[in-house]
Amino acid sequence: MDFGLVLQTDPPASRVIELMQRAERNGFTHGWTFDSAVLWQEPFVIYSQILANTRRLTVGPMVTNAGTRTWEVTASTFATLNDMFGNRTVCGIGRGDSAMRVAGRKPNTLARISDAMKVIRALGRGEEADLGGTAVRLPWVRDGAELPVWMAAYGPKALKMTGEEADGFILQLADLYLTEYMVKAVKDAAVAAGRDPSEVTICVAAPAYVTKDDSPEALAHAREQCRWFGGMVGNHVADLVTRYGADSGAVPAELTGYIKAREGYDYAHHGRSGNPDTRFVPDEIVDRFCVIGPVERHIEKLKALRELGVDQFAVYDMHDAQEAVIDAYGSAVIAAVNA
Repeated sequence: MDFGLVLQTDPPASRVIELMQRAERNGFTHGWTFDSAVLWQEPFVIYSQILANTRRLTVGPMVTNAGTRTWEVTASTFATLNDMFGNRTVCGIGRGDSAMRVAGRKPNTLARISDAMKVIRALGRGEEADLGGTAVRLPWVRDGAELPVWMAAYGPKALKMTGEEADGFILQLADLYLTEYMVKAVKDAAVAAGRDPSEVTICVAAPAYVTKDDSPEALAHAREQCRWFGGMVGNHVADLVTRYGADSGAVPAELTGYIKAREGYDYAHHGRSGNPDTRFVPDEIVDRFCVIGPVERHIEKLKALRELGVDQFAVYDMHDAQEAVIDAYGSAVIAAVNA
């Protein structure tokens, strides 16, 4: 199993770069960031410095979207980084939650994401793509250029499209039941589309918080540091409930049930511990969606995720123990999971 580190691009950018360097030294293979131009600093500028200051780390957004940049600009940016540093990027893409809503726009449709994925992937590889009736190609892209496109998804239509079209699947929660359910949906869709399901990389992303022991006090603190994640996921779940209904059976109740007490969301606190808009998230959801507890619990849950077909676990590291979690994974977790 590969391991990634997910950060917000809060200033100073040097802090983001230092944590990515630390992650690489500890055996992480991927460095991911949020991509929301209003809330945080521009990630692609920072990727250039991360790549320049690491040797092997692959970087990318978790996730970009099809609306805040034109597709040829997105492809050209990735292709430039790959030309400079040697195919060390991956394009994570989704509907666009904070990036679109903070700017007063609605998240992108699946049809738009589908078109964007095809264009970005093709142009990033030096192939021709159709930009609404105009065929273009980046003539400077060298032979051998690669740009995998991984799609974030929760709902049935998005999972189906991921299996049919994407190079990878990003699932932003670490619940074992939901992981099994959604990975199966993606793999089944790949098979139905005539694809080899093993060609779809599976990435689970969730907060991880390592405690010294299993004491109620330690676990309570860890939960408070990670409760924000249930609120972030809840934004997407609320969209699914609006679209499919809470009791339609189209979306598992294990995903939708907890947002009944959700009252609203202020993106000023998005993705941050202590977010006051996430008080509705119960402890059970934090335990299911995140990976918390002593090292042994992390190893146990990550091995279970690997058995479900997960190829990478990406650690959301937005809490008060950033360095400690990176170091604990490097010294005790990664090697044990991959033994």
